[in-house]
Amino acid sequence: QVQVVESGGGLVQAEDSLRLSCAASGRTFSAYRVGWFRQAPGKEREFVSAISRTGGTTSYGDSVKGRFTISRDNAKNIVFLQMNSLKPEDTGIYYCAADLTTGLGVAVSQATYDYWGQGTQVTVSS
Repeated sequence: QVQVVESGGGLVQAEDSLRLSCAASGRTFSAYRVGWFRQAPGKEREFVSAISRTGGTTSYGDSVKGRFTISRDNAKNIVFLQMNSLKPEDTGIYYCAADLTTGLGVAVSQATYDYWGQGTQVTVSS
């Protein structure tokens, strides 16, 4: 059984930084493609970032490009989302998701992901 667990959320001020972590267990970690999504109050869940199995390919949503960085350490079974220059509109629940299909590259569609964490709250005050 695959388990996905996020951590690292919190309450910060605008322009601060946070680093989220995502750990996935149940299979060899390098078998997972991983994505981050977020959901703000009253809004639909949206794509934030994704990373390929090796970490060689990444993708970002337009609203976070240049501010967020996704990375992974397969030896430690963890994916990070470094979030810099945070804005109040970055507030929401951040979800990590894992994909075990044989697709290459990154997966930006929520429908691709089979395994989801419970989410971690990020709140950015102005």
